[in-house]
Amino acid sequence: MQDLFMWFILFWGVVLIGLFGIGGFFMFRKFLKVFPKEDGKSTLDWEEHYVNESLHLWNTEAKGMLNELVTPVPELFRDVAKQKIASKIGQIALEDRAKTIEFDHIIKGYILATPKRDHNFLRKKLNEMEVDMQPYEHLFG
Repeated sequence: MQDLFMWFILFWGVVLIGLFGIGGFFMFRKFLKVFPKEDGKSTLDWEEHYVNESLHLWNTEAKGMLNELVTPVPELFRDVAKQKIASKIGQIALEDRAKTIEFDHIIKGYILATPKRDHNFLRKKLNEMEVDMQPYEHLFG
């Protein structure tokens, strides 16, 4: 009976150390995003800046499309993904000196903000929405 209890304790010790390691990894990644770069602003600061500066450019249709594009993202991470994608879309629109966020800005920002490992899911979603990806192929590289 004591041997069984010791194996149980050892098993849970390994599980807890593994879970702490995984949590620590994600916390460290978050810390790196908050850490200031050479210009004095962090990645999260720049994301917030572009979202705030482009807020007046978003119309109801653009917001609806952004919400549609982030539906494949698990709900737990959806707000973070939406913030990152919206900031990239805002950056592109501001660089183009656009009056409103257009379809082209949304697709470009969506592609550029999505990690390369998720481009297969991105292509699938754009195909579902019947978006012609030919003009955007150069952004996938």
